[in-house]
Amino acid sequence: MLAPTFLGFTESFLAARGGVWTAREIAQQPQMLQETQSILMARRAEIEDFLRPLLMRTDLRVILTGAGTSAFIGEILAPWLAAKLQRRVEAIATTDLASAPELYFATDAPTLLVSFGRSGNSPESVAAVDLANRCVKEVHNLVITCHDQGALAQAAAVARHGYVILLPGATHDRGFAMTSSFSCMAYAGLAALSSIEAFQPDIDVIASAVAQVIGDYTDALKAASEKGYDRVAYLGSHIFKGLAREAALKMMELTNGAVVTLFDSPVGFRHGPKTFVNDKTLVFVFVSNDPYTRQYDVDMLDELRRDGEAGRVVALTARDGLDTSDQIRVHGLENAEDCELLFPYIVAPQIFAFQQSLRHGLTPDQPNANGTVHRVVQGVRIHERA
Repeated sequence: MLAPTFLGFTESFLAARGGVWTAREIAQQPQMLQETQSILMARRAEIEDFLRPLLMRTDLRVILTGAGTSAFIGEILAPWLAAKLQRRVEAIATTDLASAPELYFATDAPTLLVSFGRSGNSPESVAAVDLANRCVKEVHNLVITCHDQGALAQAAAVARHGYVILLPGATHDRGFAMTSSFSCMAYAGLAALSSIEAFQPDIDVIASAVAQVIGDYTDALKAASEKGYDRVAYLGSHIFKGLAREAALKMMELTNGAVVTLFDSPVGFRHGPKTFVNDKTLVFVFVSNDPYTRQYDVDMLDELRRDGEAGRVVALTARDGLDTSDQIRVHGLENAEDCELLFPYIVAPQIFAFQQSLRHGLTPDQPNANGTVHRVVQGVRIHERA
């Protein structure tokens, strides 16, 4: 029997390099997305009984929250959900809610606090739930987490107005950087808040697209990691700007800051951040399927190539028609909504960051050898509020 491989590496090689968990968790995303959908469908009635009465209220305020990558899920989903639900949907990190609750919580606004958490044990995330319950007259808590024993899950399970969506156990990533936990929490949040009954993308097609990117581009991303780029910029419009931020964080985390990163929208990039680009810079552009937005993305691709300053410019796209062959092409989602592209789009930056981690001689499962940062944040003191 053949030994298992992940991202083209044998398990023994990855064990020696300290990267088994990260490689496995990136590679497992197609399966985990399908398992997440199965959980949502099995609990559809419960989830919709909890959410439907709330989302029907025109006075409802929805806050999507979390820390780090979990906060970026909110940044990605908020504009999409606000447009679809025609409700006030905001992304506010728990790191902001905990440190300045008076600026963010509105006492008289009925609030649905949606907390994302891989472990559910980040001190700020636990504090944010407590502060919401104290600062807002009517608050409902939805927790989307990968860890049934985490503090967030335990708190919401006993709350009078709380509900927990628990994802497959394997999404409780053991690697330092969040990968399958990110994609599955994002999918669960998108599906649950859109109404599972109405949000019925073909999960098999999405999972297949993720697997296709892994299968078709892992070797190319490994080759790119060996070119010596020391700066990487990720650009994306609307929901893809939040995805660009997550992609940039993965590179910073997995290379322990050895590769400098930047994220922005293609339109915003011209307003100063474009000075980041030099001949050692690799630029990724997440290209929208929306015909109007896509024009702005393509304009930036064309401009960067005309400038000739970047070391390389790569487009991530689901549609044909770009005037370049330097692209990561996602198959099967040519007519999909942009929210469905989130999942195949993010896997390429995850793989690239993993390969860069290995190139820099780091252990991807714990790239920060001196212990100044941790898988579950430490060193946070939650102060008593007067």
